[in-house]
Amino acid sequence: MSRVLVVNAGSSSLKYQLREHGPGRAEVLAKGLVERIGSDDVPDHAAALSQVMDALAAERGGPGLDGLAGVGHRVVQGGTRYTDPTVVDDDVERGIDELSALAPLHNPPQLAAISALRRALPDVPQVAVFDTAFHATIPARAATYAVDAEVARRYGLRKYGFHGTSVQVVTKRAAAFLGVPVEGADLVVAHVGNGVSVTAVRGGRSVDTTMGLTPLAGAAMGTRSGDVDPAIVMTLVREAGMSASEVDDLLNKRSGLKGLTGESDVRAVQARADAGDEAARAALEVYCYRLSAAVGSFLALVPRVRAVVFTAGVGENSAAVRAGVCAPLGHLGFGVDPALNEAARGPAEPVRIGEKVVVVPTDEEAEIADQVLAVVTR
Repeated sequence: MSRVLVVNAGSSSLKYQLREHGPGRAEVLAKGLVERIGSDDVPDHAAALSQVMDALAAERGGPGLDGLAGVGHRVVQGGTRYTDPTVVDDDVERGIDELSALAPLHNPPQLAAISALRRALPDVPQVAVFDTAFHATIPARAATYAVDAEVARRYGLRKYGFHGTSVQVVTKRAAAFLGVPVEGADLVVAHVGNGVSVTAVRGGRSVDTTMGLTPLAGAAMGTRSGDVDPAIVMTLVREAGMSASEVDDLLNKRSGLKGLTGESDVRAVQARADAGDEAARAALEVYCYRLSAAVGSFLALVPRVRAVVFTAGVGENSAAVRAGVCAPLGHLGFGVDPALNEAARGPAEPVRIGEKVVVVPTDEEAEIADQVLAVVTR
């Protein structure tokens, strides 16, 4: 058995799990969340991680960090440079920092956590696991934006994709559930949480995904618009006098379900719709339609799709959203069984809700831990 600490750092919070993995077994020994990073009590990520170390210390009643094989860090943006889990050294830190221009809200806090733990645990390998890595197999025809080639090259404008670690572990679990090797997994995976992405998986590899240069692209989400006509940006700048940062805030934080209803949580919007709120009902129609269109378009990219797979918070728990997404896909063989769909609310294991529709719980931390161990033991 080997122990791995998994860290997911955000700008103002930090989630962690201490896991123990061995042949055929994985266990969460401890987990927690440190919030309000940047406050007087938790001024920075180093202070947050000091709290984590204290919570895990054996002398304070925690499981202890003796025998720690490595620390796995979720890093959102690896660009085209990092397509595998990577042991962090000074050069890798610089590389992650340089990629912050493509993920200014995500890479900097994740890098801060890496730097702090490299100092605190100098003898323990720190491994960066990149959200974009699973999508490195997307072919150029899908990753290329039809804009000036020199401008795209200079600024790194291309599709990178996100939620890759989640899609990767879900692909493995779906393959096992369907009784096929990962190399035979032909799927369309819908990761539906506050963020939403759909990925076409052919032969266990990502061949296209809806998120692009940033996680703003694709289907409508909790607070993000998803795909819109790019001219909307110019219109808002010209006609509304909005700055680039104001448009960014609008599309990332005040759009999606939040923009349409004032609520970003699907559960709250669904409750309002069930109570007769017309705006909430219409918003859910938009939400499900955009997601259904994305799934449907990817069915064309994957011959002999074995299953449409729902995962993440909404995908694993909302029977109404799953039904709404699959209703237009029924004539293609991807409808849901109403009773099976209603019964599948937060299943602990993969479950079938239609002949070719399954729900598979994600576990990014488990996948990160597995990738860390694969790197440090090879």
